[in-house]
Amino acid sequence: MVSSEYERRIAARFATFDQDGNGWIDREDFSVAAKALLAEFGVTARSDKGQALYAGAEAFWQGMAGIADRDGDQRITREEFVTGAVKRLRDNPERFAEIARPFLHAALAVADGDGDGAATVEDTERVLRVLGVPGDTARATAAALDADGDGRVGEAEIVPALARYFTVPE
Repeated sequence: MVSSEYERRIAARFATFDQDGNGWIDREDFSVAAKALLAEFGVTARSDKGQALYAGAEAFWQGMAGIADRDGDQRITREEFVTGAVKRLRDNPERFAEIARPFLHAALAVADGDGDGAATVEDTERVLRVLGVPGDTARATAAALDADGDGRVGEAEIVPALARYFTVPE
């Protein structure tokens, strides 16, 4: 049985996904996030990186809808989010993170100024801020994502971190 502590933590993450604050998560929230990231890093939507980010956002939306949109209305309410996320976490926390992999991969590419497959800690903080993570939390989280201390954050660090984000208390 999943505790109500899990449900409380996951419900708190809802606002991160609800980019426009309308009370539900929908495809538009993922498009808004992609558009904001592109603007922050000066990348055009028609570029390869821009197209990859929008495709990743769509894949992330489809994955979220697949696990959480119980009534099929193409909107995920807070209750659906908590119920769907908790179910997925109970099965395997890493599986939940995998639905985000295409978006995270593309977001890292957008933030990766030198094309080496990783973003600086500072650029990772910028990504987090654009996605609605408050300043001090974004700074601390970006630093913590740099698990090997090389000043860079790569896909191998960020994908498992998403699973931890939903399963480990702040």
